[in-house]
Amino acid sequence: MRPRHIALAVLVAAVWGLNFVLIHIGLDRFPPLLFCALRFAVVAVPAIFFVGPPRVAWRWVLAVGVVLGVVKFGLLFLGMHAGMPAGLSSLVLQGQAGFTALFAAALLRERAGRRRLLGLGLAFAGIALSAADQGLGGPFGAFVLVVLAAVAWGLSNVLTRRAAPPDALRWMVWVSAVPPLPLLALSLLVEGPDADLRALRGVTPAGLGVIGYVGLVSTLFGFVAWSYLLRSYDATAVAPYSLLVPVFGMSSAWLLLGERVTPTAAAAALLVIAGIGITALRPGAMSAVAARLRGSVPRRPAGLAAAPPRPRG
Repeated sequence: MRPRHIALAVLVAAVWGLNFVLIHIGLDRFPPLLFCALRFAVVAVPAIFFVGPPRVAWRWVLAVGVVLGVVKFGLLFLGMHAGMPAGLSSLVLQGQAGFTALFAAALLRERAGRRRLLGLGLAFAGIALSAADQGLGGPFGAFVLVVLAAVAWGLSNVLTRRAAPPDALRWMVWVSAVPPLPLLALSLLVEGPDADLRALRGVTPAGLGVIGYVGLVSTLFGFVAWSYLLRSYDATAVAPYSLLVPVFGMSSAWLLLGERVTPTAAAAALLVIAGIGITALRPGAMSAVAARLRGSVPRRPAGLAAAPPRPRG
């Protein structure tokens, strides 16, 4: 990857990591389900009037909109509102990589090799370790909600792969148009119209800035930039940079929110990151990168002659 594209990948990971801190701040100003509805409304409106149709069957738009927008983000916001720390949420949510592999094996009949199974085992061991740490230091129910959000994200990844949208921007905009009304209905039912009206009447520039960040910056910019990198390079070159998301998430939560990173949480983070890294990298990828850094050229097998020079002109 070119240096400017590496910088873009790191920037997207930082944007996504900081997103958890902004969600934490937004939950102090809005009820969680209303906040989630506003987040997707900002992404979808007015963009749906300019991007054109999604170019995939509507059943896939509705399915991913419900699973990703209503279930995944609804559970994430509820879990963080119930006391799940922002930094730990950024880590546990990365378990979606393992759940994606499990759903792909069950629904798409994709086979997982030994290397991937080892990576999944390490990642789930890290989640289990963080569960033990959270069980000792915080509400375990909130932890379960974020784990279920990771499960929903894994399912939405498989549904997206099955839908195979040709245009990432159109896809994200139309998927984002699905959740606002169901989330608003759930908010009125669960959180009550009085709480929603108080939050909307008392909205401040800071609250609008949080909604703009989690909607426009984290979702639209982050998703479009990441899709651009995936179109420009092999997925195995881009995917490992997503491992920086919990690094930025936990460090920004520590710096901005004063969240303490316990030794157990740090060990859990290492396990999750190592596990996802093993599943993301293809066999031989690291050795190829090391060879490039050394500036070396792979040796020819013994007994093979060098290729003749190509004629010029």
